Amino acid sequence: MHFSDNQQLNEEKRQTLYKRTLWIVVFSQFFGGAGLAAGITVGALIARDLFGLTALTGLPAALFTLGSAATAFTIGRLTQKIGRRIGLGSGFLLGGVGAIGVIIGTTMEWVPLFFAALFVYGAGTATNLQARYAGTDLAKPNQRGKAVSTALVATTVGAVAGPNLVEPMGQVALAIGLPALTGPFILAAVAYILAGVVLFIGLRPDPFLVAQELSAATHVVKDAIEERTSMAGVYLAGAVLVVTQFVMVAIMTMTPIHMEGHGAALKAVGLVISLHVAAMYLPSLVTGVVVDRVGRIPMILASSVTLGTAGLMTLQASGDNLVEMIIPLVLLGIGWNFGLIAGTSLLIDSTSLSVRARYQGTLDVLVAISGTLGSLTSGIVVGLFSYGDLGLVGMCLALLLVPALWIYKQKR
Repeated sequence: MHFSDNQQLNEEKRQTLYKRTLWIVVFSQFFGGAGLAAGITVGALIARDLFGLTALTGLPAALFTLGSAATAFTIGRLTQKIGRRIGLGSGFLLGGVGAIGVIIGTTMEWVPLFFAALFVYGAGTATNLQARYAGTDLAKPNQRGKAVSTALVATTVGAVAGPNLVEPMGQVALAIGLPALTGPFILAAVAYILAGVVLFIGLRPDPFLVAQELSAATHVVKDAIEERTSMAGVYLAGAVLVVTQFVMVAIMTMTPIHMEGHGAALKAVGLVISLHVAAMYLPSLVTGVVVDRVGRIPMILASSVTLGTAGLMTLQASGDNLVEMIIPLVLLGIGWNFGLIAGTSLLIDSTSLSVRARYQGTLDVLVAISGTLGSLTSGIVVGLFSYGDLGLVGMCLALLLVPALWIYKQKR
């Protein structure tokens, strides 16, 4: 058999496994998305009930994003050594255990356990994001944006349903003798554990290990050129992912507090958050295709402008006016979506397979730390100033991506 025949067989195998891996990731993300909503929707409200201080309501999001950082680092290192399956499966299972701990800590009003469990619960958040990379391991360069977006679309089902299940799950919690606000964490525990089981069973063969084998077996000059690592691309991708996460988390975290402070019902809070989460993931149906066709850089610019507009609109957003809350939160989600898919695709384009998982884990650590800082500072800013001022800070940070793009173009 000639080399070209071997190459064709490798490509056929690659595409078959690529499609199969995407289906497994999609299935796991149906469950993983449902687990995300608990910390976003009621974490701050539980903290308010425990502490009675608005300035500390950003602490739960800070803790689970800090846990997310630790998990992202670990998953990145594990993946580079032993593949995706073990790291992703374990991450979701840990997230489920953390959700159970939050339920116990809240019920017993045991603050140390509540804090520790939130940290562990953050493993689910990190794994949910890291799973997007599994779909790209076997993708061609012109399929990477679509692969990332497919994983995000799958997350939409659970992530949108979660906030709207706050009241029903609250009733379930009350029916079994638990506080109403623990209801979403019951859903998170079940969802994360199921997602972990799906990945443990389904990611065989491991897509990252297969990609390494195919890369080692293919000695083509153009592939070697394509696989070089571009640090300018890595730095820009990191800046995009970090800034978009900070702005999104900061404004999103304080939205339930801002709305409740203006007398909005918990159902209204759930609606706004669910629409925001839908805007984070649903555009993925087209964003990935656009990123692959139009390019990474134009979509990063679109992310910057969209996030900046969302921040500006919060200046006039009254917490008891649904329309005034929905529009900026939807724009916030869309801007995050553009940035995540374009930034992730640029990161993959800019790294060789021999170091890719390590860079993915490292940047996701920075993303999680960014989210932690966003959560912590959001409560302080709103406590000292206002929700509108927080939006103004977000706008300024988002627009910093414009000069970052200019610097990147100068270095290319």
